[in-house]
Amino acid sequence: MKRADVRFYAELNDFLPPGRRRRTTWYAFEVSGSVKDMIEALGVPHTEVDLVVANGNSVDFSYRVQHGDRISVYPVFEAIDISPLIRLRPQPLRDLRFVADTHLGRLTAYLRMVGFDAVYRRDYQDEELAAISSNEKRILLTKDRGLLKRNTVTRGCYVRATNPREQLAEVLQRFDLLGSISPFQRCVHCNALLQPTRKESVSDRLQPETKQYYDEFCICPACDRIYWKGSHYRRMQRFIESLIDLA
Repeated sequence: MKRADVRFYAELNDFLPPGRRRRTTWYAFEVSGSVKDMIEALGVPHTEVDLVVANGNSVDFSYRVQHGDRISVYPVFEAIDISPLIRLRPQPLRDLRFVADTHLGRLTAYLRMVGFDAVYRRDYQDEELAAISSNEKRILLTKDRGLLKRNTVTRGCYVRATNPREQLAEVLQRFDLLGSISPFQRCVHCNALLQPTRKESVSDRLQPETKQYYDEFCICPACDRIYWKGSHYRRMQRFIESLIDLA
């Protein structure tokens, strides 16, 4: 039986059983396969990996693991420039867009609330999610590590937090999006961009108090919902401020 020594660094250890975390461990094999297959066999989705070093040299996912190899696996680097090495993530997208799995409906609403294009549907199957991510160049947000192991998924993020507000802070921090927040631009229900509308055109749909105290309104061209800067707007503003502090 052949074997290679492997160590995972930083948050990649979250995917490993306790006995393999933060230490050099081993991978046994009979037939040499790709380092990508080895990484995922040990439980880590390839979308979480940014750099692989084999015997002191950076390698790509196609590298064939050999007996006696010493392999180090690293997550995304935020503060260190590794451009001279073989960076395994695809080039960053110019405009970040997301697709979320069925467990992340509230996170999707929050992403839309702060201005990001996020697709979500409760009945999406795994095959559909992977196809949308690939075909539309959307980052796949999920709590299913198996979904991130699909070959068609090249851009993904395993969401660790369970609280939706913490999930949003996690995503914004991971993709360095705090400076790109543009709140109250999208419908939180269907993701369409909101359009300004005249008060007179929606007056018959407003409560008397709303008509009395507010003059500026937006409407969703897709689902026809009406938005205005009422108490819900102020609550969202406070939430965004707390989010920036949290992240």
